[in-house]
Amino acid sequence: MLANGEIGRVSMKASFLFVQVFFCLCVLFSCSKKLDLSQKVLYQRVKAEIKGFDPIHASDSYSAREVSKVYEGLFEYHYLKRPYTLAPNLADGMPHIADDGLTYTFKIRRGVYFHDNPCFENGQGRELTAEDFVYSIMRLADPKNSSPGWWVLDEKIKGLNEWRDLQKTAEMSDYNLSIEGLKALDKYTLQFILKRPFPQFLYSLAMQFTSVVPKEAVKKYKSEFINNPVGTGAYMTETFNALSNKIVYVANPKFREKFYPTEGSEGDEERGLLKAAGKRVPFIKKIVTYIMPEHSPAWLSFLKGEVDELEIPKDNFDQAIAPDKSVTNNLSQKGVEVEVENALDVTYFAFNHTNPLLQNLNLRRAMSLAINRDKLNELFYHGLGIKAQTPIPPGIKGYDESYKNKYTAYNIQEAKSLLEQAGYKDGKGLPEIAYDTISTTVYRQIAEFFVKEMAQIGVKVKPNFNTWPQLLKKIKTRQTQIHAISWVADYPDAENFLQLLYGPNSAPGANGSNFNDSIFNQKFSHVSLMQDSSERTKLYVQLAQEVAEKVPWILGVHRTNFRLKHGWIKNYKGTEFKHGIEQYWDIDLDKKKELIAKF
Repeated sequence: MLANGEIGRVSMKASFLFVQVFFCLCVLFSCSKKLDLSQKVLYQRVKAEIKGFDPIHASDSYSAREVSKVYEGLFEYHYLKRPYTLAPNLADGMPHIADDGLTYTFKIRRGVYFHDNPCFENGQGRELTAEDFVYSIMRLADPKNSSPGWWVLDEKIKGLNEWRDLQKTAEMSDYNLSIEGLKALDKYTLQFILKRPFPQFLYSLAMQFTSVVPKEAVKKYKSEFINNPVGTGAYMTETFNALSNKIVYVANPKFREKFYPTEGSEGDEERGLLKAAGKRVPFIKKIVTYIMPEHSPAWLSFLKGEVDELEIPKDNFDQAIAPDKSVTNNLSQKGVEVEVENALDVTYFAFNHTNPLLQNLNLRRAMSLAINRDKLNELFYHGLGIKAQTPIPPGIKGYDESYKNKYTAYNIQEAKSLLEQAGYKDGKGLPEIAYDTISTTVYRQIAEFFVKEMAQIGVKVKPNFNTWPQLLKKIKTRQTQIHAISWVADYPDAENFLQLLYGPNSAPGANGSNFNDSIFNQKFSHVSLMQDSSERTKLYVQLAQEVAEKVPWILGVHRTNFRLKHGWIKNYKGTEFKHGIEQYWDIDLDKKKELIAKF
């Protein structure tokens, strides 16, 4: 899932702008806010603008996390178990899978209701049925919706692509047509028939794209459905609009009986993570999410107790984390704790391969060799990132710790030689290359770093600055030349990283670099259909290394995330799959009052 990366330094002009923004946001988020200690309210921060609440358009990690508070799918990830394990959510148990491995039959959990909303008769949310999943999957496939998540099920389900093709020329999409591989057998029975084996199929049913939505809401709100979410989740929106700087959620008063896990991983009991075992969720009655793109106001808000948990901003890392990677004494005395997450991600600078200039392999290799990744890691990831050699991160089968990609080494002399072979000795004759990023202070730093690195070999780069939604739109409409981005795993499988380079997934799909190599496509198509095995892992390793040396991207690092939380947050466990996790958290109000007094 797309997320942006963070690297760089601040120029004098940017520093001046930063002071202005910082002052305004301090007034907005800190000086005027009084903490509510009378009820369980969770205060969070999201660092990018939210595109809205339509699951089929939640293609970035920020939007997906907010969407998942409201919407649900058939599966979720077990909150406590590691390695990550799928668990039934709206499915009433695991599916029956036919011997051919192609037919999946699910029972839908009974007694699940959509949120009360004016789109329903008398404003009362109706019961969820299997037909709602049929509708929601067809809506994902509908070409008129242009969902960036279509890649998840593209060419997977019998008859779904054929239905999609018919709708391309139809004036209105016909949701009444029957699809062979997507049927509600009865009110509570849902069946999928796949075209061919798809080992990641159940993972796809835990993604936000396949969340269930009611057709009544889509019909009523039309284009404004994105701002009027109606789901089955533990929370419902109380306040949200596209121009707001915050989103307010309240607990769903009609949420079904759902309970905190009764088992977890090694060490969970000792950490107190099973004290809530068997208790009904959610515990927290209200969530306030502030949209704060700038990091310094977010850091100040956390220090004041106005934000309950926070990924440590780069410039505040040394204030928060001691050399032994524990919390500094100052924060520890206030009850602040740290959760360390080994990220299943990769950061990279993406080339747009539809641009003829960037189809020049020697040019791409030269630019990759011009990046000093040790410097990048030390300056911007505290030296804790693992330099990426392929798209596959540690913790995923297919990662090879021993492999060293010769085009990720820092070698200016070789970079200049390759640039000459590309036809641009010392950069002469090479057009200026556009570089797109977002416009906040920290992301402007990315541009400064990249421009300086490329200048060493004579490559001129011009930064363009956008909002996060604007950048995503440019990527999906193939308007960038180079952009900085990162990918956070949708599910723990190498296929999820390699599919970013699969030609048929090109924009507006997940392959935002539009890399399209026939040899890679053929090999990927084969290995992605294999069941988990040592042979499949071996092929993933080979394929990842082969494609990495074609330099479809300039690889960055695999990150280690440090998140701080205040001591009044209970049941908190770091996870790469953050969809819906707030329903398991709790707030100790007595502890909060005690700790706030120390601030």
